[in-house]
Amino acid sequence: MRRIIVLCSLVLLACSAGTLAWTAEQERGTPGEEKRLKSRALEAGAELMQNMEPVEALNMYLDGFHFYADDAGHQMEAHHFCSQIGEEMHQCVIYDGNETASRLIGVEYIVSKRLYGQLPKEEKRLWHSHHYEVKSGQLVAPGVPEFAEHELMEKLVSTYGKTWHTWDSHKHKLPVGIPALMMGFTEDGQINERMLKARDERLDVSTQEKREGREDIPMPEVDPDANSWQSGKTYQLGLKQKNFQGFDGKQADAQRSK
Repeated sequence: MRRIIVLCSLVLLACSAGTLAWTAEQERGTPGEEKRLKSRALEAGAELMQNMEPVEALNMYLDGFHFYADDAGHQMEAHHFCSQIGEEMHQCVIYDGNETASRLIGVEYIVSKRLYGQLPKEEKRLWHSHHYEVKSGQLVAPGVPEFAEHELMEKLVSTYGKTWHTWDSHKHKLPVGIPALMMGFTEDGQINERMLKARDERLDVSTQEKREGREDIPMPEVDPDANSWQSGKTYQLGLKQKNFQGFDGKQADAQRSK
């Protein structure tokens, strides 16, 4: 009953107050009309009354970098919010920032070396290794104590990730186009150093100090089928027109319903 009263009060407040601008949204260039106060009130009420367990399970924040599988120069910082769904697998949603107004730009699945080894050869080529991201210090867990982060990185160093970005939010105000396969860096000299430096300054971390602190983490042997771009050939999605199958399982007529 208390939750219902709170929700009703929020909605009444929203209806009487009109709209409220949000500076963070304005700064990020949020597409379309800004959220009205009524929308915020409804969100607050839903948060009180609904089961949000899958989202609440996102309890690990990782900051790293990706580049397009077919374009190494197209790089971006990726904020991962992850949950562990088993001892050998994590699933992450990726945002372009770590603020309330940040935009959801992709997903990443992370599996252990053992699970990766069970994948078919062609599937393996869609995945990238995390050995360099960890050893170089580029992958960090902001706010986590050093000893705990080190233990986490010991586990992640031998894992593999499959990442799809659905929105290049630095170039487009709307999530246009089709999902893109992303990869991770594997050697020094590949990442845009200005981007890396800006990240370090913003999060108050030192990639170099992270690198030095992880020298004791053993370098794993990397599966040759991972990081497919290194062969000079890689994969990327494309659109293909197909015949539509009707609800009865048969191919639908070319005529459109009126």
